[in-house]
Amino acid sequence: MDPIEQLLAERACRRLLLDLVRSLDLDEPASVAELFTEDGTWTWPEGDRRITGRAALRAHFGSRPAAERHTRSRSLMSSVHVEVTSPDTATATSYFTTFRVDDHDRTAAVGAGPRNDPRRSEPPAPPAAEPDVRIGHYEDTLRRTPDGTWLLAARTLFLPRGGPAPLL
Repeated sequence: MDPIEQLLAERACRRLLLDLVRSLDLDEPASVAELFTEDGTWTWPEGDRRITGRAALRAHFGSRPAAERHTRSRSLMSSVHVEVTSPDTATATSYFTTFRVDDHDRTAAVGAGPRNDPRRSEPPAPPAAEPDVRIGHYEDTLRRTPDGTWLLAARTLFLPRGGPAPLL
């Protein structure tokens, strides 16, 4: 593979992985399915869970329970290592830390709303809740489609710290 083509493939794969995390963080979970091939899979080894196919992924990620709709997450991705294995395939490993907080009372978060205006005399309100922190990594297989778009063919989530992740 030409070095420039390889760099472009690596960049496209890295961008795809970051777009996926962004979709989850910005509460657009149903859009995650569009980043997978039609037969794509997402596997959670803990609990032997696996979702196969774009339609099943769309249903899974689009069906957040009402109680979870008030939970927000922000993920920090690091050490995204993409290995282009052929002109149309790649593998990737990426590490993450995800912070999840309950925002039932969004005005209680530090820095949010007039209660935390620095011109006021009372102290800032404390955060509504301590964040739930999850640390782990993903192992991915990516495939280039005939139109040149890179998509996830398989994703496996590993959580050595943080316990089960029902909605990741």
